Amino acid sequence: MSDIEREVHAVAQRAKDAAADLAPLSRAVKDRALMAIADALVKRADEITAANARDVERARRDGTGPAMIDRLTLNPARIEAIAEAVREIVELPDPVGESVRGGVLPNGLDLRQIRVPLGVIGIIYEGRPNVTADAAALCLKSGNAALLRGSSSAYDSNTAIIGVLRDALEGTGVPVDAIQLVPGRTRESSTALMRARGLVDVLIPRGGGSLIQAVVRDSTVPVIETGEGLCHVYVDADADLDKAVAIAVNAKAQRCSVCNSAETLLVHEAVADAFLPRVLASLAEAEVTVHGDDRVQAVAAAHPTGATVVEATEEDWSSEYLSMDLAVRVVPDVDAALAHIRKYSTQHTEAIVTDSLSTSRYFVSRVDSAAVMVNASTRFTDGGEFGFGAEIGISTQKLHARGPMGLTEMTSTKYVVTGDGHLK
Repeated sequence: MSDIEREVHAVAQRAKDAAADLAPLSRAVKDRALMAIADALVKRADEITAANARDVERARRDGTGPAMIDRLTLNPARIEAIAEAVREIVELPDPVGESVRGGVLPNGLDLRQIRVPLGVIGIIYEGRPNVTADAAALCLKSGNAALLRGSSSAYDSNTAIIGVLRDALEGTGVPVDAIQLVPGRTRESSTALMRARGLVDVLIPRGGGSLIQAVVRDSTVPVIETGEGLCHVYVDADADLDKAVAIAVNAKAQRCSVCNSAETLLVHEAVADAFLPRVLASLAEAEVTVHGDDRVQAVAAAHPTGATVVEATEEDWSSEYLSMDLAVRVVPDVDAALAHIRKYSTQHTEAIVTDSLSTSRYFVSRVDSAAVMVNASTRFTDGGEFGFGAEIGISTQKLHARGPMGLTEMTSTKYVVTGDGHLK
């Protein structure tokens, strides 16, 4: 075992010990600790921004693009927003101890299934230091110990934030080792975390497709896949075209860099000639580049709208752009749209725009994704929008949790059976 493996296993063992002490704590104790964390983040904002400035300067020297620099950057206003997000978690109900089902069996045994923490959650994420506080707070509220492995680009920021969080836990009754930074800046430390089976109960990767697939491929610890979203909007023959234009543009352009933004627009051929000029004009106003098939290019040529339309390639149908780019294809019917979705979707969110109840039901019953929107933007797939409060991510897998992962999805269950000297 290498030195870094020993270090990672050491923090994982401390997390496991902390998780055992954290699990039985009351909501009141956890909420007081979270309020202490929120207050400490604001009080020590200067310390955090100074550390963040070092990360930002390194990123600029390395030629990092403006969008990534913006994600990396913290300032007092953003730190206040992070602290407010922690306070919002305080207001959420605690799922731990909730009785899922139960009753008295015919033999007189009292059977209850209750929610319990998962234990130790390792989170591997890219260069957004706000995730550090968000993830730690969600894990703490749900009774889980957090092992946080951010990207090397945000190392100083993450180190400062976790230092603040751990200091805030002193004297709260919550074990300080419930929140820890995974040591090391290299891939070796991430790999050591992925291989810490028996010490880490579950890994949650947050980031782009390459990060998620690397964790899924290399981990011996169970993984909950989150985040990668190749979302589709299908405009049906019976769609209200005003709604369809608004939904397509909102799904793509309202915030293009998130996993629930639309990456592909599918249009029924019966409405293509009427719909495409209108949506292309609106996409042009939003400065979206369209990657269109032959039919889309032909309509764009016949009806100049100012839209930037380039030829779509096979790669476009499987691209999660996370940018102001949208792949657009004309399809002969709903079954062709469904076949396209089955082939290219990451099973995150798909949307249909239609006034036909039978077609919407047909579409919903045949789409195998975490969320299906009917006459609504894909941007609504979000824990806050669903009324769950904060979330750790959007799960695109099928075991344990699927869709927005709120506090409830960060728990498992156990059975408690009470008898009176019962023997079998």
